[in-house]
Amino acid sequence: MTQRQSPPFCADHVGSLLRTPPLKEARAKRERGEITAGQLQAIEDREIAAVIQRQEDIGLKAVTDGEFRRAFWNYDFLGALPGVEAYLGERKIQFQGPNPKPMMLRVTGRLGTFSSHPMLEHFNFVKTHTRVTPKMTIPSPSSLHFRYGRDAVPGAIYPDMNEFYRDLGQTYRKAVRAFADAGCRYLQLDEVNFTYLCDPKLRAQVANRGDDPEHLPAIYARMINAAIADIPSDMTIAMHLCRGNFQSTFVASGGYEPVAEILFNTINVHGYFMEYDSDRAGGFEPLRLVPKGKTVVLGLVTTKSGRLESKDDIKRRIEQAAKFVPLDQLCLSPQCGFASTEEGNILAEDEQWAKLKMIVEVAEEVWGT
Repeated sequence: MTQRQSPPFCADHVGSLLRTPPLKEARAKRERGEITAGQLQAIEDREIAAVIQRQEDIGLKAVTDGEFRRAFWNYDFLGALPGVEAYLGERKIQFQGPNPKPMMLRVTGRLGTFSSHPMLEHFNFVKTHTRVTPKMTIPSPSSLHFRYGRDAVPGAIYPDMNEFYRDLGQTYRKAVRAFADAGCRYLQLDEVNFTYLCDPKLRAQVANRGDDPEHLPAIYARMINAAIADIPSDMTIAMHLCRGNFQSTFVASGGYEPVAEILFNTINVHGYFMEYDSDRAGGFEPLRLVPKGKTVVLGLVTTKSGRLESKDDIKRRIEQAAKFVPLDQLCLSPQCGFASTEEGNILAEDEQWAKLKMIVEVAEEVWGT
């Protein structure tokens, strides 16, 4: 067996990386007004170029900017869409431990339009600084709805929520096409809300606010399919699924079974980055529903601690997963990013790179070179 030549790759990663000390220092100085936006960008450019080189050096075939220009995995993208505003408020969905600052989102006008976005330039920087495949990550459209429900969508703007879902899908369709036109051929939608809907406590919370947790997966699936309806034939869309990731803590628990059928057989993405680093994710049985032609990237290596997993243990888990979906449809990655927010998870940079290097080595031993 030889390794895949198109994404997702046998050794891959979700996207975010621990922010480097010079980057953290520069962002803090910018917040205090001690440096200009241009000076911050110059430092970001330098640190991103270096982290791209590091990814290439350890053998990864797809690289990201580590999300180094973002504070949050989701708010930076969504808050820059026309008709959407990010603000500080009261968090509705809580982590099982420390929580990030209470950044929120709300709709301020009709959606459906899209002209440009700062992250198009972020992608272009990666594209021009790598010899391998540049990968872009953006939050799934469900991220604008799930945490807040109707509270984020004023009735005066959208009396009918179906119109909101339709317009949000169209905004995303135009955004995804803009990335494609910029040369992006590997785009990842970060989708935590399907996994949140596998947690009975969160399903009850959603029901208590007036949404139906039985119907939301179908609503979100339609938005995602609308978002990727206008992609070129050579573009790969992946979806990342996890149960929350902030300073090594989490939000949800529960296996994928409640959403597996619609996840694998209704949503038209090409691959799934699936959190599988703990028993909170359940077993591999839902993978039996993965159709031919789709890829599952097993998130067997945790980003929540610096402990380096045993290669033999990882290989055994890959063998277990291969009982439900063929080995040639499987890949390996960390279970999530290393820094979904700029604070980062609780591990050291050298531990992060050791994990990524180990993933490359395991992939060569399992799938060949």
